[in-house]
Amino acid sequence: MENMKKDMLGSVGGQIVIYRASDQSTVLSVKLEAETIWLTTHQMAELFEKDRTVILRHIHNIYKTRELSAAATCAKNAQVAADGRIRKMDFYNLDMIISVGYRVNSWRGTELCQ
Repeated sequence: MENMKKDMLGSVGGQIVIYRASDQSTVLSVKLEAETIWLTTHQMAELFEKDRTVILRHIHNIYKTRELSAAATCAKNAQVAADGRIRKMDFYNLDMIISVGYRVNSWRGTELCQ
């Protein structure tokens, strides 16, 4: 993994992995649990340098064509929002991240997985 630097930090319920792009333009804290990583649509948008609506459209189409199933690739987790309220957010596993990465034709998708 020459292009991405990986640091490991402890976390309750799994590990948090910090990925930094080689050009330092992107730093992501990703959840590592159940032998996969989990990202929100906001994190995928940042990783792939695309608008979040593009990511959502690809996820919708991946489910619509049954390339992947929501039950296997999506988990809801509680997160504290900027306003201090707790909200449930969708997190998507590595299978979905890779599928979206190919659809948006992002070299970062394959860089993350190396």
